[in-house]
Amino acid sequence: MAVVRAHAELATRTSKSLPPEVERSLSRIAAESERMGHLVDDLLLLARLDSGRPLARDDVDVTRVVLDAVSDAKVAAPDHHWRLDLPAEPVTAIADENALHQVLANLLGNARIHTPAGTTVLAAARSLPGGDVEIAVSDDGPGIPAAMQADVFDRFVRADDTRSASSGSSGLGLAIVDAIVRGLGGRIDVHSVPGDTRFTIRLPAQEAKPVSTDQGVNGARRPHARRPPAPRAASRPRSR
Repeated sequence: MAVVRAHAELATRTSKSLPPEVERSLSRIAAESERMGHLVDDLLLLARLDSGRPLARDDVDVTRVVLDAVSDAKVAAPDHHWRLDLPAEPVTAIADENALHQVLANLLGNARIHTPAGTTVLAAARSLPGGDVEIAVSDDGPGIPAAMQADVFDRFVRADDTRSASSGSSGLGLAIVDAIVRGLGGRIDVHSVPGDTRFTIRLPAQEAKPVSTDQGVNGARRPHARRPPAPRAASRPRSR
């Protein structure tokens, strides 16, 4: 995909008088190869997690990871209202910093893409009694469709294929979030009603044995990897 994109960009730069239709075609080739490149990267990451490749286990400043992810989200979507709810003292966890940042980036990106301008998105982190860490991303958007809530973390789940295609969504963002969190020995739950959608992550205080992320190609989890669904309701025109 990188080679295809590079050749398309080279042809655009070096050809001084291309017909308009050829320029449009080269532009589409470059854009589609970039999109496919991201899709391949996501699939490779899921394949690595499925194969049991361990994530790093370090003392991670969760507060800083949340701050950095929200700062990036503000730049990407200035028409949303981004809020933080963090304690005065740093929140730390045993985790993989890069993987945890991707989790936050995917959840914030999910809220950005699938909620209208003016939506308030809140990112929070806190230490729980006993030392576990809770991270939450919530928004006051229209909600997740009730029909897809039970499968929201499965692969290639998208409520609106047209909107997903236009936004670049592959339906893998939340599957990656779920796989990483379980790879860190934690869990993630979702609760959604109109005006209140919340993704809640709980990471263990001590290093825990990761839960298998093994899935079939169609995204269906094997029985040992499925957890009980969280309470769910209502609808949200959001694609995955």
